[in-house]
Amino acid sequence: MRPMLATPGASAGSGRVPTGPGWVHEIKWDGIRLLAQVDRTALRLTTRAERDVTVAFPELAGLVDVADDVLLDGELVALVHGAPSFSHLVERVHTVSPRKAEALASARPATYLVFDLLRVDGLDLTALPWSRRRAALEELLPEGPHWQLSPTYDDGPELLAATAEQGLEGIVSKDAKAPYHPGVRSRAWLKFPHRSTATWVVGGWRPESGRSRLGSVLVGQPVAGGLSYRGRVGSGLAGRAGRELADRLARAAVGDCPFVDDVPRVDRQGTTWVRPEVVIEVASLEVTAGARLRQPAYQRYRPDLMVKDV
Repeated sequence: MRPMLATPGASAGSGRVPTGPGWVHEIKWDGIRLLAQVDRTALRLTTRAERDVTVAFPELAGLVDVADDVLLDGELVALVHGAPSFSHLVERVHTVSPRKAEALASARPATYLVFDLLRVDGLDLTALPWSRRRAALEELLPEGPHWQLSPTYDDGPELLAATAEQGLEGIVSKDAKAPYHPGVRSRAWLKFPHRSTATWVVGGWRPESGRSRLGSVLVGQPVAGGLSYRGRVGSGLAGRAGRELADRLARAAVGDCPFVDDVPRVDRQGTTWVRPEVVIEVASLEVTAGARLRQPAYQRYRPDLMVKDV
C-alpha cells in the first residue's frame, strides 16, 4: 500500500489555512513517511515508495506488541536538540546490515510519530472518517520508547505561526470527516510549508569553477523519454550537504544527456550526465513562465523517493 498524500495549500502566511470544527491540524514533520505493518510477530516498515526498510530501524521492533494485526501511518524523525534533523536519517535509510543498523540506532535513535490507523485485527478502517480512525488510534497505541502519537491542534493559523517561530516545516490540515485514500494526493489533506519546496531528479552535475568539489546540479521533471529541464541548482551545496550529494552522484551511472528539451550551453558546459535516478528537494521562489526554477537552493537528498514519485 502507498500512503495518502496531502495537496499543497496556499502559501504560508496567506491566511488560507482552513478553520472551524470540521478541520484538525498537525505539525508537518521533517522526516521519512513510513507505513508500519504488524502481522502476528512480524514487523514490516515501508517508505512512501514501498521500499522495505525494516532492517534499518531496529528500535521500532517493539511495535509488534501493539496488536497481532495492525497497519499504522506516520513520520519517522530524528530529533536533535528537540528539532527534527533529516540529515540524521539519510545514512540510516540505506542500511541493510543488522549490525550497523543496531549501532546507528544506539547512536542516533529515531522516533516514529504515528498519525493514522488503517487496519487493526483484520478490519480495514480506511473508509471511516479521520475522526473515528484517530479515536481508535488513541485507544490502541501506547506511547513507546521510540514511538508516540503525533499531536493534533484545533487552531490551524495559530499552529502555522507557532511552527514558523520554532523553525519547523509547517503544518498539515485534515478534514475530520474524510476517509483515507491510499496512494492519492487528496484535498482532504492540505499542507502549508514555510518554504516553497519541490522534488526534482538530477540529470547531471558540474564541479565548482577551478575546484574539484560539487558546484551545481542540473535538475528536471520526469516526462516521456527522459527529463524536462528545470534549471541548474548551485546554492546550498557548500559544506557537508554538498559532500554527501557529491558522494551519491559519484556512484550514479554516467550516461548520455537525459533531458528531452534544450539545455542552455552555459549550463551544459563541463557537465557530467548521469542516469536520472537521484531525487533531491529544492526550495525556490517559483517556476517561471519559461519552466525554470527561480533562485533555487538545494535542501536535501531524498533517498526515500524514487523517480516515479516526482
